[in-house]
Amino acid sequence: MAHFRENKLRSLLRESKPTIATHVHSTWPGMMEVIGSTGLVDYVELSAQYAPYDLYSLDNFAMAGDLYGMPAMIKIDPEPRHFVAQRAIGAGFQSVLFADLRTLKDVEDAVASVRAEPRGKNGSAMNRAAKYFYGGSEEFVKYCDDVVIAIMVEKKSLFDHLEEVLNLDIDMIQFGPSDFSMSLGFWGQTTHPKVVEAQEVTIKSALKYDKHPRIELPGVANAEKYLKMGVKDFCIGWDVMVMRDYLIQNAAPLRKQLGL
Repeated sequence: MAHFRENKLRSLLRESKPTIATHVHSTWPGMMEVIGSTGLVDYVELSAQYAPYDLYSLDNFAMAGDLYGMPAMIKIDPEPRHFVAQRAIGAGFQSVLFADLRTLKDVEDAVASVRAEPRGKNGSAMNRAAKYFYGGSEEFVKYCDDVVIAIMVEKKSLFDHLEEVLNLDIDMIQFGPSDFSMSLGFWGQTTHPKVVEAQEVTIKSALKYDKHPRIELPGVANAEKYLKMGVKDFCIGWDVMVMRDYLIQNAAPLRKQLGL
């Protein structure tokens, strides 16, 4: 029977301790076990904005994470955020990363989809998080209150209201240079001075408002830059990029040796 588990990520953030995560596109529970067996990451992000999944896979993914005390985060599209956020929380995900939000109202609606009524819109449901009984208990409400809310700041229209966003009931902020450069019309120019400046403003503002700026990196090469700024929360690597990089590093020279 499902039980209400302590939200490890919430506890780490509350104690201002550093966190390390990784991204995966695959919902295979075995991948979660591989990651969990290393004991090197605090939680795993399912990048559901980019990869296929179904509702069954959400339960299995979260269950696998539970085996290692490794919470699951889900990154979701702006629509249908209310449906996906509630189903993921019901499956046992303990954090939600909302992508491509454009307005302050979008952020307010995202927060409401996580928190239980009357603070939000998450109502009673017979799901895993509620022990498969109607979930309108105080225990279920606390479970929803502990869900970590992360917001992507990647559209200029939202960045222009950054301070208002940081005054809302959110926990983590992640700047998205790729989308932000597109919103400025600088397609692919993630190191454009205006993009770099916006990221620095986002990080400094988040720290000012006691929020947690979250940085995603392919590896640790650029971590020092962000550590000096006061960042403690990182998400490194993607399963699909690990495979791609491995093949480039190994299959390419082998093909050369074979004369291909």
